[in-house]
Amino acid sequence: MSFYVDGLNFSCIRCSSCCRHESGFVFLSEKDLLSLERALSLLRPQFIALYCRWVRSGSLQLLSLKEKSNYDCIFWKDACSVYHARPLQCRSFPFWESILSSSDTWEAATLSCPGIGSGRHYSVAEIDAWIKKQDDAILIEKVVSHW
Repeated sequence: MSFYVDGLNFSCIRCSSCCRHESGFVFLSEKDLLSLERALSLLRPQFIALYCRWVRSGSLQLLSLKEKSNYDCIFWKDACSVYHARPLQCRSFPFWESILSSSDTWEAATLSCPGIGSGRHYSVAEIDAWIKKQDDAILIEKVVSHW
């Protein structure tokens, strides 16, 4: 049984802590990529060259957004410049399995996100729906020849 059986509170206060100051990866699904390409009116090769990098994750190479030298997201400019088209990983924060793995990890996340633990109440069904969306998302993998 999960620690959040009675649900959890969270309201984004747009402080941008989850988008800035720390290195990390924002992995993209096909749906994310299409949404961002459309929002910026770019073709795929242009978008990937300007805004993405390939990241090794185990035996895979996954497509991730770049980050600036100060670790801010590539789309951070006083606010998220692609907010309406932001990837699922961004939209689903803080309902990530890594944060929801225990009450301790949820509490630890409150240190960097003041919206965790306050505001809107999410039921266990809503939280599980966010997790399912993430689990169902097919991340973009780079096909690497082993020959």
